[in-house]
Amino acid sequence: MFYRESGHFRTTYRADQAIFPIVQDRWSVAAIAVVAVVAVPWIANEYWLQAILIPTVIFALAAIGLNILTGYAGQLSLGTGGFMAVGAYATYKLTTFLPEINILVMILVSGFFAAAVGILFGIPSLRIKGFYLAVATLAAQFFLVWIFNRVPWFYNYTSNGMITAPPRTLFGVALTGPHASAEVRYLVCLAFLIVFAYLAKNLVRSATGRSWMAIRDMDVAAEIIGIRPLRTKLLAFAISSYYCGVAGALYMFMYLQSVETLAFDVNVSFLVLFMIIIGGLGSIMGSIIGAAFIVLMPILLTNVPRLLSVQIPVELAKHGEQMIFGGLIIFFLIVEPLGLTRLWQIAKEKLRLWPFPH
Repeated sequence: MFYRESGHFRTTYRADQAIFPIVQDRWSVAAIAVVAVVAVPWIANEYWLQAILIPTVIFALAAIGLNILTGYAGQLSLGTGGFMAVGAYATYKLTTFLPEINILVMILVSGFFAAAVGILFGIPSLRIKGFYLAVATLAAQFFLVWIFNRVPWFYNYTSNGMITAPPRTLFGVALTGPHASAEVRYLVCLAFLIVFAYLAKNLVRSATGRSWMAIRDMDVAAEIIGIRPLRTKLLAFAISSYYCGVAGALYMFMYLQSVETLAFDVNVSFLVLFMIIIGGLGSIMGSIIGAAFIVLMPILLTNVPRLLSVQIPVELAKHGEQMIFGGLIIFFLIVEPLGLTRLWQIAKEKLRLWPFPH
């Protein structure tokens, strides 16, 4: 971003409140979108699409949902994996009961089931906060995984307890099942991410988003000026859970295609939490950057030693990955709580002033 912002004038409130008020930014985002939609499916091979790009896009969507709740509304949650499981199992039951309805519609509808569950488990946020709220949502995580594992109705009484995505098509193109290509599944997930990220960006800039941030900064003062904590917090839980539910449905139908409840255990909740901490709390772009970082880091730790002809035991590499994640989380919480997004903003500010000193 080697350009100066001087010479850009905005004469209306609508232009001043645009998501990308600078022309170069709009063109840059449009170019990135074109590359992601057109060039990536054509260039990337099966491994990149299946192992890297598809999970990155799905986890970015889940991270946006958690960031709405934690980064903007200030409500700490450790139940992301459980809410993703609700979306996955709801989509599975809907597709088996109503096979004639489009799978994309089912994925969108399943988010409402996750939102309802999120509202239910968000009720304790009216009385507790911080660590105690995290424990309450952690209980929701364990309860949801337990009930999906113990009630055979959720997995249609299969002997192995697994759910498998049935084959579904759209305009003759396979979206799920063994004949669905990685390119198609990647484009479907990317379309969901683009649309939901755009909606989230506009939502947090609205009156609802300002209410969330007021509750996050000081809930007592927010209540004094007329913001209703009940409605504001539960709305944050509902929208966040909806995003996580849709991400869980995509995680099952577009990525794994056959899962059991262990795919949505507490490790998934912590993983998504790490994404928003490293990427940046209170940032939509930070959620996407954090998801890409968390997905790519284990792959880099595994492949870089091989390129350098260094043999590292698998156990040591796995423990090293966890140590690096832990160290990065401590680093960002202490040095830069706003994560990689803030570091990118600082870099842009320096580039705008270059070569002049600060």
